[in-house]
Amino acid sequence: MVISVPRLVIAAPSSGSGKTTVATGLMAAFASRGLAVSPHKVGPDYIDPGYHALATGRVGRNLDAYLCGAELVAPLFGHGARGCDLAVVEGVMGLYDGAAGEGELASTAHVAKLLRAPVVLVVDASSQARSVAALVHGFASWDPEVRVAGVILNKVGSERHEVMLREALDASGVPVFGVLRRAPQVDTPSRHLGLVPVAERRAGAVSAVAAMASQVREGCDLGGLLALARSAPALSGAGWDAGEALVSSPPPPLPVPELGGSAPEPPVARRARPQTPDGLELPRSGLKRVAVAGGAAFTFSYAEHAELLSAAGAEVVTFDPLCDEQLPEGTGGLVIGGGFPEVYAPELSANEPLRKAVAALAERGAPVAAECAGLLYLSRELDGQPMCGVIDAKARMDERLTLGYRDAVAVSDSVLAVAGTRMRGHEFHRTVVEPGAGAAPAWGVRTPRKRVEGFVQQGVHASYLHTHWASEPGVARRFVERCLTS
Repeated sequence: MVISVPRLVIAAPSSGSGKTTVATGLMAAFASRGLAVSPHKVGPDYIDPGYHALATGRVGRNLDAYLCGAELVAPLFGHGARGCDLAVVEGVMGLYDGAAGEGELASTAHVAKLLRAPVVLVVDASSQARSVAALVHGFASWDPEVRVAGVILNKVGSERHEVMLREALDASGVPVFGVLRRAPQVDTPSRHLGLVPVAERRAGAVSAVAAMASQVREGCDLGGLLALARSAPALSGAGWDAGEALVSSPPPPLPVPELGGSAPEPPVARRARPQTPDGLELPRSGLKRVAVAGGAAFTFSYAEHAELLSAAGAEVVTFDPLCDEQLPEGTGGLVIGGGFPEVYAPELSANEPLRKAVAALAERGAPVAAECAGLLYLSRELDGQPMCGVIDAKARMDERLTLGYRDAVAVSDSVLAVAGTRMRGHEFHRTVVEPGAGAAPAWGVRTPRKRVEGFVQQGVHASYLHTHWASEPGVARRFVERCLTS
């Protein structure tokens, strides 16, 4: 098995150089030519993939060597790019910037090497001329295993400025594939955690992506870039598959429900259950419905989570806590990912019927998994606005940004993991939660200082930590199994 999709990695010397504009514009420009374009983002970012999806009509997917492990980068890429004509991978930060203290791990350069993909460097040329050659030469020669195969010059001020830049780069040996003028109309609004997600500004996002595509079409050599993408060699191995991942990841034992009822049968006493052709057990009474929060307030989720839940036997249904007053009929489990509930606290609070429905679901012991925004929504209040009250805690905005990768170990048995399970995660928030009483911690985290974090009570697992379930597929199986026993 091989993965032979043509591919490009769009990188930059530093954040703010224009990677998102160029990558999204390229995706949209190639898609408008009739190509099936697979969009990818290096790192844990949730927002850029939304713009990528808008540009291509396909799900934006993340490639994170820290959260998932280097060995899963190529398979996850192959899964997302299956059947596509071209893949465009947007980098993160500067080309060689990775996880703090971990060398190249999770950097754009690391992912480019794992994908054996040519790199196109987006350079903000607004404040330089001949020096651009030294900059590009340095990035191209720093790591011989990273193939910096081209440059796109961004924020070029004039024709004269372009001439100076091109003359300087002639001697570098790195070809120029595009020149983009300064164009504020393609800028996208930002706030405390970065770009405003697509779900919150659909019309404006559509216009911005169209402007990016137009600018890239006018300023870039699309034919040359496509030829460069096609020069990437085939990768050995097969694309990731959710069903196969579950088969190869045996489920840990289930915890005993805490709200009465009978405990799950021990493994030795369980009768054989029907299986799918790939070996997955089917639920005893058809699919179990898992509701996943969506809408403008809850936009952060990895596509592989829903795919794993489905492969484990769940029917995944999305609902919007801003406007749906009840959970989907037959909900047996609830997943609330990340997002911006702090922006929508009054609206979320005003939807009292749904808040009560969420509290009732948790009260009866159904599995509930909440990450970051989900944790805030399950708390008693957020910035003084009543929330679901599932967790005895108060949440509020804070001036300090909490950001970074985390090594974590489960310190309590929960619907997601048994104590001792190790996972890697990521934190990204400007809120704090002041806990009350009654819940055990979810994770022990090294940040580098050691601390405990999150809440586990009854069927609820709520935490600030964003995790990628592809790294531990048994999480999804365990969650769905708990749906069947709650």
